[in-house]
Amino acid sequence: MTLELIRGDITRVDADAIVNAANSALLGGGGVDGAIHRAAGPELLAECRLLNGCPTGQAKLTRGYRLPARHVIHTVGPVWGGGARGEEATLARCYKSVFALVEQHGLRSVAFPSISTGVYRFPIERASLIALREIQAALGRLPQLEKVTVVLFSQADLETYQRALAALSSEGGGGENV
Repeated sequence: MTLELIRGDITRVDADAIVNAANSALLGGGGVDGAIHRAAGPELLAECRLLNGCPTGQAKLTRGYRLPARHVIHTVGPVWGGGARGEEATLARCYKSVFALVEQHGLRSVAFPSISTGVYRFPIERASLIALREIQAALGRLPQLEKVTVVLFSQADLETYQRALAALSSEGGGGENV
């Protein structure tokens, strides 16, 4: 069971599933969402049309089509509004919903982007701590889960996640094989 933090392109990650930071329509968009839809091809959009969207904090699974990953797990993160509208709990629910699908489908590897920290403006310092806590909890409770990768877009984002992991490790939160 390993947790890996890397800088890279999530559309090139070979995993059982990659996570899409989607909008509630699930019909593509900008950032990670647009990149995943472009790389997967039009079949992904066709399958997403059948899902009738996805509520914030929830997740839905599709095939990966032209991606190296066999599946895409689409989750809709919260838009940051200052933190008084339950955004942190909603972001944690995104990760819990993804890991419920990982468990349900017996997936052994999954790659995440930094959910909600782009156009949804969730502060990455807060988001990274939530993400890593949920990932570590899932690694501890899902024996079939062999590897979780967090794929960060920029060096600054990677360094933010590395600092968050170090902070969690110093609190006794672990830091599995990074």
